[in-house]
Amino acid sequence: MVKSKELKPDVCYVGAIDWNRRLFDELVPLPDGTSYNSYLIKGSEKTALIDTVDLPMVDVLINNLTRLGIKNVDYVIANHAEQDHSGGLPQILKIYPEARVVATPKCKNMLMDLLAIPEDKFVTVKDRETLSLGNKTLEFIYAPWVHWPETMLTYLKEDKILFSCDLFGSHLASSDLYVRDEAMVYEAAKRYYAEIMMPFRTIIQKNLEKIKDLKVDIIAPSHGPMHNNPEFILNAYKHWVFDKLKNIVVVPYVSMHGSTKKMVDYFVGALIERDVTVKQFNLTNADIGKLAISLVDAATVVIGTSTVLTGAHPVVIYATYLVNALRPKLKFASVIGSYGWGSRAIEQLAGIISSLKLEILDTVLCKGVPKDEDFKSLDKLADSIVKKHKEAGCES
Repeated sequence: MVKSKELKPDVCYVGAIDWNRRLFDELVPLPDGTSYNSYLIKGSEKTALIDTVDLPMVDVLINNLTRLGIKNVDYVIANHAEQDHSGGLPQILKIYPEARVVATPKCKNMLMDLLAIPEDKFVTVKDRETLSLGNKTLEFIYAPWVHWPETMLTYLKEDKILFSCDLFGSHLASSDLYVRDEAMVYEAAKRYYAEIMMPFRTIIQKNLEKIKDLKVDIIAPSHGPMHNNPEFILNAYKHWVFDKLKNIVVVPYVSMHGSTKKMVDYFVGALIERDVTVKQFNLTNADIGKLAISLVDAATVVIGTSTVLTGAHPVVIYATYLVNALRPKLKFASVIGSYGWGSRAIEQLAGIISSLKLEILDTVLCKGVPKDEDFKSLDKLADSIVKKHKEAGCES
């Protein structure tokens, strides 16, 4: 838990730090925990709470509001309906029954479905609509598909604070209110972007344009520390969503009996000799979050697989499905690996990533242990990748 902290006069952090959580949505690894950020704004006439917290941590939020002596909340701003933001909303509405939930129409409908919030509790707002708290003014900015369809951002005009919801966030439990260790936060924010935001990269481009003229002193996301140097995270996002690909090949693989590993080891060495950066992952023990991070800037993915029955290894199928779901900026793909008596791994894996519209380069699939001609084919594949990266203008 964490006690409330003041961002600016009458603007307080009242959220909760979850030091021990290690898995999000039963899927996303959380090596550094996370936080559920909630913010209280006391205007001269009205009081607003920006988001609540995940249900298991709602007592922390309630205690923080109690310590501040908050007797009345007029509005709960629901930037996002997902339960890590809204889980504590029913309890907050019981404690402050006069409060109204401010949300987009889509968010209203989702909260009614997810949490059974009565319809008469809501006030819906339009894009760029404002709400006066007296001496403080909130502006609501629609940001659909960042990363759910109902998401909005809230801008506190007088204090120049952008409450950015999941945008610019990081799964990072920290006692620091603001970013102090930029290297640590950059890694956590890039992981967060890769796992959650990357599938919506082209939409994020539009939303970055939408907020570019706002005067922002503080970016206050829903997870992780706040940014009192907004350019740090804004520049990172511009790089992740706009910049050219880098001369990087990601090689996730599984080897059941050592043959595929021999191919991967040789192939990775061939790429390194050709000055290509390689990110290699043994999928039997890899951090899937690290794999996701590696895909943000990579131009090529080469999947190494053993064959189970006549198909790719199930762990490889899972990783390939993940690559497809995350929709990175990749341009090229290939498959290498080994089989015993028959395989349809290439067709299977190519089908899984077909929606990415990647150029499938020559594949190398050998029967049993790799032989001289297989290693020569791996050299040709490495040469092809070097040529393709140069033609695509990949940065070093």
